[in-house]
Amino acid sequence: MRRSFSLLLMVLLLSSILAGCAAGQPANPTKPATPAKILVFGRGADSDRLDPARTMSAESTKIITNVFDTLVQFKQGTTEIEPGLAERYEPSPDGTEYIFYLRRGVKFHDGTPCNADAVLFSFKRQMDPKNEYHRDDMANAVMTLGAVKDVVRVDDYTVKFILKNPFAPFLRNIASFSNAIVSPTAVKKYGDDFFKNPVGTGPFKFVKWDRDSEIVLAANKEYWGGSPKVDQVVFRVIPENSVRLAELETGNIQMMDGLDPNDIERVKKNSELKLSSQPGLNINYMGFPLQVKLFSDIRVRQAISYAINKENLVKYLYKGAALVATGPVPKSILEYNVAGYPYDPDKAKTLLKEAGFENGLKINLWCYPNPRPYNTAGAKLAEAVAADLQKVGITATIQTMEWTAYAARSKQKDNFDGPFFLGWMGDNGDVDNFLYALFSTDNIPGANRAHYSNAKVDELLLKAQKTIDEKARTELYRQAVDLIVKDAPWVFLTHSQDMVVSRKTVTGFVQSPLGRIILREVVAGR
Repeated sequence: MRRSFSLLLMVLLLSSILAGCAAGQPANPTKPATPAKILVFGRGADSDRLDPARTMSAESTKIITNVFDTLVQFKQGTTEIEPGLAERYEPSPDGTEYIFYLRRGVKFHDGTPCNADAVLFSFKRQMDPKNEYHRDDMANAVMTLGAVKDVVRVDDYTVKFILKNPFAPFLRNIASFSNAIVSPTAVKKYGDDFFKNPVGTGPFKFVKWDRDSEIVLAANKEYWGGSPKVDQVVFRVIPENSVRLAELETGNIQMMDGLDPNDIERVKKNSELKLSSQPGLNINYMGFPLQVKLFSDIRVRQAISYAINKENLVKYLYKGAALVATGPVPKSILEYNVAGYPYDPDKAKTLLKEAGFENGLKINLWCYPNPRPYNTAGAKLAEAVAADLQKVGITATIQTMEWTAYAARSKQKDNFDGPFFLGWMGDNGDVDNFLYALFSTDNIPGANRAHYSNAKVDELLLKAQKTIDEKARTELYRQAVDLIVKDAPWVFLTHSQDMVVSRKTVTGFVQSPLGRIILREVVAGR
């Protein structure tokens, strides 16, 4: 009877299983889905535009360099050129033509092909003011494509660039983020709103953008260079340095930049965190609005330059994580021997007296509140500078403006009525990207926010672009630096260390000398 009962029980159990299968229910529960690998990156401010051709913001390039590709690119961790969307290229013997051979089978995130027509579309909308999709704020084209006479289609996967003359920085300029290849279909679909809906060929696809909160990217599993190691990247805006670090410490985010120098030792002592640091190709400066009569007087500019104790800024404000700048270019890419403006309050007072301000001067001092890669102290920099100015009789009223609005205002023809803080991060490791971009008359309005214009400097910079011999080119740049420093269109403040902090469980991140945040090879950890 026991055997019969056991047999009956087995039959009933088997019938139940078969019935469940017949009803479409599996006999065994399915395995739970693999949790998504999500990397959260904390930063101090939001992007302004995600259209490569229409931004100069470092916060925007963090997204752009992960969503888009360029024809040639920088080898990881260097400023050396390697193939990108073009698998190879050929320059003509005289350096006035370059032929690029594109990878076949590459598609934009919207499924459309990346071919010669897309490359032509991407460049011509920047270069041709009459192009239907050209916009006046495509200022990067003046800096990077000014030597390009034309771009022509050779066949479906071959394009030729014809230059006006040999142009030394050409390949590095083509690798700059602003010359990324965009989807023509998406630009035509979204029009002026393309910057809110970016479509490229890069390792990550744009998903959504919640202003002043976060930008979400998803892995492009079909990426020509190999699928990313994470499924999703979230760029979170966390303005306060201390809050951002606390979020990293608790594991709510896995990576961050904009580390407060006061927290460097705190990070080093935390066994769950690691700090990546290297000298940055950047300049932290205070510009003078030269269109304002007061600051057109070189004695006023030089007096203010002598009044600021840059050594103290490095020692106390940046805790040694910066170098004093004596000129406009990091010496890692151009050696020069100008003394700049060492701290000399007595000389500052003398110059102010000569300019007619023996009894003092009142000015507005414009700044942004949040940390920047070239100024990790944020508005504290303005406070330190204002204190130095007060010692020589200059009363500075600090005017603070939210970063996105501040950056937009800085681009305007009549931007500020007093000195303003800004900075620049090199796009391609070439001296031209600092000097021509920031001091050429061609770039007013544009990256030349001080509206500086010197005919001799313009002549030297244009000659250097056409000079292929590196020794001769370097000498031209040194002459230009001498003139710029003498004219003092800026107070040359500091060159900061590039610092990125992550959880110890995050691997695969390689710092870029250009300050780019490249996440394709990064493995997220909790």
